[in-house]
Amino acid sequence: MPTLSTTSPSTSTYIDPRGPRFGAAITSLVLVVVLLTGSGWLLAAQTVIFGIGGLLGLRYAPYGFLYRTLVQPRLAKPTELENPAPPQFAQVCGLAFGAIGSIGYLSGVTVLGVIAAALALAAAFLNAAFDFCLGCEIYLLFRRSTVRRQPVG
Repeated sequence: MPTLSTTSPSTSTYIDPRGPRFGAAITSLVLVVVLLTGSGWLLAAQTVIFGIGGLLGLRYAPYGFLYRTLVQPRLAKPTELENPAPPQFAQVCGLAFGAIGSIGYLSGVTVLGVIAAALALAAAFLNAAFDFCLGCEIYLLFRRSTVRRQPVG
């Protein structure tokens, strides 16, 4: 099986995959409230949360902090760890949909807000309920399409 890079990050840089799933559950709840209330400001707040995780890194993501401090200490150690790059890319995708949705709601183009929030909810729910991270899968497809093969020697 081909690898995506010639160097692998140290195990200490990997994350507990239950953390992003926990964040997706909270995000799903927030997005349901956004869709029920039409609150562009709540979607804007969720967009900031996406931005923190996507642009600054998962270490700074507010829902990740909640997971690490309140939930993870009460659980058994994870049986596997995950590279943080795909979930961080998923946060950037959430940032894009959240920004579009916020602009829609706050500018009066409610249908744009509803569509963007619904798509973000679908992705978050897939992760929370089925452990299927749509943004992560898009990241991996992108990486596979850009990886150059090395000549054999």
